[in-house]
Amino acid sequence: MFNPEEIQKQMSKKQEKGQATKEEMVDEEFRTEQEKEALEAERVYRQGIVGLRDLIAPSSMRVDSSYLQLNSKYLATIFVTTYPRYISVGWFEPVINSSLTMDIAMYFFPIPSGIVLKQLKKKLGNIGAQIMGDREKGAPRDPLQETAYQDIEKLRDDLTQGIEHFFQFGLYVTVYTDSQKELEEAMETLEINIGSKLVYTRRSSWQTEQGFNSTLPLAKDWIQVYANLNTSPIASTFPFISSELTSDDGILYGINRHNNSLILFDRFSLQNANFVVFATSGAGKSYAIKLEILRSLMQGTDVIIIDPEREYKYLTEAVGGVYINISLNSDSKINPFDLPKKTDEENKVGDLIRSAVITLKGLVRLMIGELSHEEDSILDRALIETYAKNDITAASDLSQVVPPIMSDLQGILEGFEGGADMAKRLEKYTKGTFSGLIDSRTNIDVNNQLVVFSVRDLEDELRPIAIYTIVNYIWNLVRSEMKKRILVVDEAWWLLQYEDSAKFIHALAKRCRKYYLGLTTITQDVSDFLGSPYGKAIVTNSAMQLLLRQSTAAIDSVTETFMLTQGERYLLLESGVGEGIFFAGSKHVAIKVVASYAEDQIITTDPRQLLEIQEAKDEFEREQRQPGA
Repeated sequence: MFNPEEIQKQMSKKQEKGQATKEEMVDEEFRTEQEKEALEAERVYRQGIVGLRDLIAPSSMRVDSSYLQLNSKYLATIFVTTYPRYISVGWFEPVINSSLTMDIAMYFFPIPSGIVLKQLKKKLGNIGAQIMGDREKGAPRDPLQETAYQDIEKLRDDLTQGIEHFFQFGLYVTVYTDSQKELEEAMETLEINIGSKLVYTRRSSWQTEQGFNSTLPLAKDWIQVYANLNTSPIASTFPFISSELTSDDGILYGINRHNNSLILFDRFSLQNANFVVFATSGAGKSYAIKLEILRSLMQGTDVIIIDPEREYKYLTEAVGGVYINISLNSDSKINPFDLPKKTDEENKVGDLIRSAVITLKGLVRLMIGELSHEEDSILDRALIETYAKNDITAASDLSQVVPPIMSDLQGILEGFEGGADMAKRLEKYTKGTFSGLIDSRTNIDVNNQLVVFSVRDLEDELRPIAIYTIVNYIWNLVRSEMKKRILVVDEAWWLLQYEDSAKFIHALAKRCRKYYLGLTTITQDVSDFLGSPYGKAIVTNSAMQLLLRQSTAAIDSVTETFMLTQGERYLLLESGVGEGIFFAGSKHVAIKVVASYAEDQIITTDPRQLLEIQEAKDEFEREQRQPGA
């Protein structure tokens, strides 16, 4: 039925709907225009800022068929195509340790064992049929076919048991040089090093850009040249290998924590025999050095020790050594004016006297403090006059002379114009409180394979003076008679607190090699030691280093000095007693210091264990004193 009102309503709705649609379209166009303007504004803004990509991207790039040029650097990529049947572990080490600047990329794509086993079964059937056919024909056996058959059988067994897995493996190396000529030489060197292991490579000619991109840390392989390998040969390519320090000569320092091999080494086989030991308190540094001392004694090496805490007394008694206590009330005396008894072409009397004067000036500065230039000149003349007064000149026979003492120097200074003040400051070491330390003639006997100087009973103020005097006495002894010796300076940071003693110990570290002497410096205050320029120089002049557990406060300076990796850093923070890193020349390994039961009883530093040993010793002596024992 026709209804005009209904038709009018529908017409009104259609007009309203059309109007709304038109308004929506206008709004949509407006929003689109705004978005375009915002995007254009953002594009203009980004043109004016520098992003990470702009910072790392080269300013220029040239792609050639055989090389790629980035700025001023030339680079090229090689990839491995073929491996031999057998390849030794660490074959890639010469490439890793070469001096070339390069990027290395390794791509591993696992292949399901089911697919590999199916292919191996088919291959095995073909080879087996070939071998059977040759036998039926009476043909001679083919060793290559039989070897391949055995290899496939073994690989099938290992894959089935889960011992081995199968991968597609891609190995790419990109080399960087400063010129095209250097690039060609570097590539030839690299190809020879890899080819000597019967591993064949090819250059990425006409794919230089793809080769470069494949060795970037993007994990995208653009070359896609793979070799089908199982786990074992791939593991032999892995660049992180464990160094070994095992030789026919030397002593056992410990066990290699990576592969349980023995760390046998002769410190005198290196460019110098110096040794530095860094560790926090209780990490086992004294234990490790005592073990080295004990084993060195068995090899016939003489050992001299400066002991600040009487840690080496029991060891000295156990091996029949000489233990010398240096203190104000001790009967053992060392005269700092002593000179070497033996001279030769290199050590002439005049040179020895001048060296002694320089050393004594350093000692006097430790005793009375800094000197002015005028006082330094007066002291220099006074020391020469002191020796001359005792008939010690460049023409003297040092084996027949009697050296002066500190009181003689004081008397000479009193007679010098401008020397009275220094003489007055020296008086406490000749007539005052400290007169019993260095104002006497030497009366000690060091004719023993092990000699220990103890400074435990000295005040902290006197320790640097005493250690300086002892080291100078030992240096004169070393120059008098050449022998295979080790000098151990425990808590060496005492000497590095003062300029003159630090210079002296540094000079000793540089010169001792000529006299068959190895210097061992031990410290737990690593920051103080490495904070001194002389401490760092001593580390540089030490071919061997032992780092045991470190404190969090010192680990940063140790990491910087020894260029440790992040893993080695954590190893030193978490190591147990007697565990750390042992450096010998260019090699270093993770070490664990181990001792036999008998050695442990002699060298232990555990107070509880020492008390038990002392109680057992006292009990034995009481039994010996009983009647009828």
